[in-house]
Amino acid sequence: MEDHNNIFYLTHMIEQITNENIVRFSKEFVYPIGISTIIVLGEIAASGPIKQIDLADRLGYSKSSITNIANKLANLELIRRIYDSSDRRTVQLEITDKGYEALEESKTLGDKIYKELFSILSEEELLFYIEIQKKLLAQISNNKRLSF
Repeated sequence: MEDHNNIFYLTHMIEQITNENIVRFSKEFVYPIGISTIIVLGEIAASGPIKQIDLADRLGYSKSSITNIANKLANLELIRRIYDSSDRRTVQLEITDKGYEALEESKTLGDKIYKELFSILSEEELLFYIEIQKKLLAQISNNKRLSF
């Protein structure tokens, strides 16, 4: 009998759930962007104009990932770049009206997928699941800090 109580089995289950959510969202969302890009767009909306380096630090993404995501969002006119007149190297990202609309559409779709996926859980189970995820993420973050 195979041992299902190990990191590989657990990781595989988590990947299956995550992949299903990503595929479903990508198929139904009208813009050609994924969940990571929506997270960046949401952070830009929440923060107001923000420098790419600050965005990378805040979200834990690499600078090159943020650059690629920002390029995609700018090409879709969901954000705009604001250049500092005294220093053209200083660039901030700001969400556009079209970006706010896309963000709202993503939230509506996300809520629909969330409700369908988690409707099998009671409210108590869902809260417990969320707390477990937070606890595991905190442990991962703590381990990263200790390893440097």
